[in-house]
Amino acid sequence: MTINKFYQLIRRPSVLSQTARSKSALQLDEKAGLFCPPISIGDRAVAYIKHEVEAIIQARIEEQTPEQIKQLVSEIIKQRKAA
Repeated sequence: MTINKFYQLIRRPSVLSQTARSKSALQLDEKAGLFCPPISIGDRAVAYIKHEVEAIIQARIEEQTPEQIKQLVSEIIKQRKAA
């Protein structure tokens, strides 16, 4: 099986810096469906997929509504499962 997709993983401190959010605010956004959940990269480590984070940041720059952002996050999660 050959997969030609290249993903860059970024850790939580980088995501917090890029989004200008606190750790608790980011976790609340994840629970509310306003931010993509991280993926496990080890027993006690998680990371985020860079292009997913960038897509959500772009949606916020474009002043999309929370419902539109939830829809975007839902699509991102569907794409993960399809990949």
